[in-house]
Amino acid sequence: HLFVVTMLGRCEEEMRRKIDRHRGERPKHWTTVEESLNLGPALGSISQSDLIVIDCLTLYAGKLLEVHGAAPSSMIANIDALCAALIDPPCSIVLVSNEVGCGVVPEFDLGRRYRDLLGEINQRVAAIADHVVLMVAGLPLAIKGSVTTEARI
Repeated sequence: HLFVVTMLGRCEEEMRRKIDRHRGERPKHWTTVEESLNLGPALGSISQSDLIVIDCLTLYAGKLLEVHGAAPSSMIANIDALCAALIDPPCSIVLVSNEVGCGVVPEFDLGRRYRDLLGEINQRVAAIADHVVLMVAGLPLAIKGSVTTEARI
């Protein structure tokens, strides 16, 4: 099994503690790959795994804005590469993301751009996925397909 982590680089102490906790909770026999930006090429280079977990698209969207915020076409190209890699994956892939579009519209431009970008990524990935599961209060709600053993990991 392979765990692809998208949170890299500088972060506040609170986030560093969360990262450390996640590392400690991860099964020891899983291989971890750190890739915050080029998920499509990273998936294309994986040849030996029966399951990949990508955690998470929420932080991936933030990194896209940080690196390509002034060049929307570069963000779209990066998302296109991810979606292309998901069409014929080398194994089962579970993608973790957050739904940030259900709350208050952000007051600032960057917040709205982030919300819209993540919404677009989530929609495009969901269109390709066999199963889409929304977790609410720790309970799975099947949005597309069913809540299967594979969808639960």
